[in-house]
Amino acid sequence: MSDPAARYAQAQAARAHPLTAAFAAMQRFDLDPFQIAGCQALEDGWSVLVAAPTGAGKTIVGEFAIHLAMLSAGEKAFYTTPMKALSNQKFRELQEVYGESEVGLLTGDTNINGSARVVVMTTEVLRNMLYADSPALRGLRYVVMDEVHYLADRFRGAVWEEVIIHLPQDVKLVSLSATVSNAEEFGDWLGTVRGDTEVIVSETRPVPLEQHVLVRGDLLPLFDDRAGIATAQVNQELMRIRGGSGARYENNRQAQQHRSSDHRSHGYPSRRPRKGGTRPVRSANVQRIERLDRPDVVRLLERANLLPAIFFIFSRAGCDGAVQQVRRSGLRLTTREERDEIRRVIDERTRTLGEDDLQVLGYWEWRDNLERGVAAHHAGLLPAFKEVVEELFRRKLVKVVFATETLALGINMPARTVVLEKLEKFNGEARVAITSGEYTQLTGRAGRRGIDVEGHAVIQWTEALDPQAVAALASRRTYPLNSSFRPTYNMAVNLIDQFGRDEAREILESSFAQFQADRAVVGLAREVKDAEQSLAGYAEAMTCDRGDFLEYAGIRRDLSELEKLNRADRTAPARIREKRQQEIASLRRRMQRHPCHSCPDREAHARWGERYAKLERRVEKIRRQISARTGTVARVFDRVVDVLVALDYVRVADDGTATLTSAGATMKRIYGERDLLVAEALRQGLWTSLDAPGLAALACCLVYEPRRDEAGPGEHGLPRGPFRRALSETQDLWARLDDLEQDHHLPGTEPIAAGLATAMHSWARGATLDRVLDEADLAAGDFVRWTKQTIDLLDQLSIVAEPPVAVTARKALEAVRRGIVVYGSL
Repeated sequence: MSDPAARYAQAQAARAHPLTAAFAAMQRFDLDPFQIAGCQALEDGWSVLVAAPTGAGKTIVGEFAIHLAMLSAGEKAFYTTPMKALSNQKFRELQEVYGESEVGLLTGDTNINGSARVVVMTTEVLRNMLYADSPALRGLRYVVMDEVHYLADRFRGAVWEEVIIHLPQDVKLVSLSATVSNAEEFGDWLGTVRGDTEVIVSETRPVPLEQHVLVRGDLLPLFDDRAGIATAQVNQELMRIRGGSGARYENNRQAQQHRSSDHRSHGYPSRRPRKGGTRPVRSANVQRIERLDRPDVVRLLERANLLPAIFFIFSRAGCDGAVQQVRRSGLRLTTREERDEIRRVIDERTRTLGEDDLQVLGYWEWRDNLERGVAAHHAGLLPAFKEVVEELFRRKLVKVVFATETLALGINMPARTVVLEKLEKFNGEARVAITSGEYTQLTGRAGRRGIDVEGHAVIQWTEALDPQAVAALASRRTYPLNSSFRPTYNMAVNLIDQFGRDEAREILESSFAQFQADRAVVGLAREVKDAEQSLAGYAEAMTCDRGDFLEYAGIRRDLSELEKLNRADRTAPARIREKRQQEIASLRRRMQRHPCHSCPDREAHARWGERYAKLERRVEKIRRQISARTGTVARVFDRVVDVLVALDYVRVADDGTATLTSAGATMKRIYGERDLLVAEALRQGLWTSLDAPGLAALACCLVYEPRRDEAGPGEHGLPRGPFRRALSETQDLWARLDDLEQDHHLPGTEPIAAGLATAMHSWARGATLDRVLDEADLAAGDFVRWTKQTIDLLDQLSIVAEPPVAVTARKALEAVRRGIVVYGSL
């Protein structure tokens, strides 16, 4: 840095924030301004929200929070993520920095060194710790919430808000988010519920993104180079192709062939048309424009030095089919040395899998594809296989990955190029166009910091492609963060137990959902909470050893107001004035006879009483304002409580206070979409006759969510005897609860799905993997995912249920926690 003024400013900043300066000096690269701003805010004692593009390096701010905690003996930091895979990845990274003894991992089914000073965990684990008032929270100074925009997730998003609301106020929160269009609004809410919060937004990608459209063998720029992305000026050549000038385009290509023979040396693909391996895209307006097959696209990217690449294909079958296409073409992207290293990594990471299981999992073909430098990545893969693919891709040993969109969510797996074959996906009901937020998330994988000078997004030409629409997707950054928060039964009993019903309602008024519904309510609710603390202080200041001074102050106030009214209203009829005089005399006698009237400190107490009365009137006014506003979250909470009261999980006294019954205390430790159904089934003893395989199968029915097009199994094939009886009784119970929820204007839950029950029953009885996957008609990765969710529920049952269900749940846990289910990477 040669500029003296810049050197002086840097020295001043280092003196003001020495911890940030020392941390920055430890990094392998210079920190960006937004990273420095985030670290400085933490050093100043603020919480921070950092919203930045994928790959920008926002986790550095979270790592600085951990660094600060480790500087002070006895302090702790938690790092939360939305997914177990992300937790595993962060756990390994932090172990490399701080050592195995200082870093722990808690993901529900994994517990490693949970009492460490730095603990990585899924967000649900932290939520459960907060409700249980876990001793592990002592000494907690920082919580990093990675991918905090997950609070928009309609199934799990509420957990993020619960954690943010319930964390102790002295804990500083580091919220890391993708670039969202309403970061300031979210930051305002964080400031309201967490105190001082610095909002840091960066729109700058660390690696610039070049956007292309692949038309046959040509990579045409999406934007006019002279205009740039800021103006969204579309390349006119693309518009001519779209407008029907296909013949001119083809003639131009042929004319350019002799001029493009040396184009490859400049790092771009040759424009020479390839023979074979293409299929035409038909159009009424455009002469046939042939579309390259995937192996040819891969070869084109290889020649242009644009590998490694991720192809986003919005279906698992499409990903697997793409790998097979490349395999059949004979394409090999690796050297002998790279293949040797790939084999070494695979052998090390899969050595505990049995030979029979490897055969069932298609291991040998998967391995051969990896050695070629090609892989698929989707939820159907065994988790361990996915992790191998991720590691090999990060190490540049695998060059091409065909992935579903789930890869775009958080996993650290950047590429030089991202290819989108289509700009629409199936959302479970219909094919819909991807949003600009999704486009940004997907193409955000392109460009590896410290490796690439630019990333590349490639859109493949299709007959329906509109370059103007693609340009609009690429240039907009509209990714709003909207709350999905709603009270659950488990949340309600935990809040009532800790705070009581009235305070629980006020807490829910502080949610981001309510903030978005009516931003003013959050500020008003905070004002009420602060005022209540002041009221408690005033009450303590006017405490009198002679008697109830609050009561005495009320008599004085009533007397004063009546006397004032009587003086002001001299024209009132004589009988009314006489009645008032009688009331005044009565109040004066009550005041004089009150024990506090003879207190020597009466007037000092009275001054505090006046302050109390004035503030109390203001609080009542604010409460009326709150109740007159939306109050949507609190009203849903009231309906949830009404259901709990109807089922005797909560009892409400004459004065309105709510307390938990023994059944309500049990529900405190039951988490999940079906918390009420599980609690009620336990209370009614519906599962006491089940053996371990039967309970595993029934637990699976409660967590399993079938695909929309999946037909139910009916009675055929389901385990007989006690299981069918228990399943039938549980289904009847679900129907009764659903009716009750409908009566209270609550949405209810989906019907119980028994589609995986037979396979889970077989697995718990020790059946082989090939038989179970055949019965389940599922990919190995899907079976593992549902089994782990079944394990989560069985684990809860083993803790909260009474014998014999608790004992059976522990046996069921042992029965299903085997083979590929327990095989992991840690």
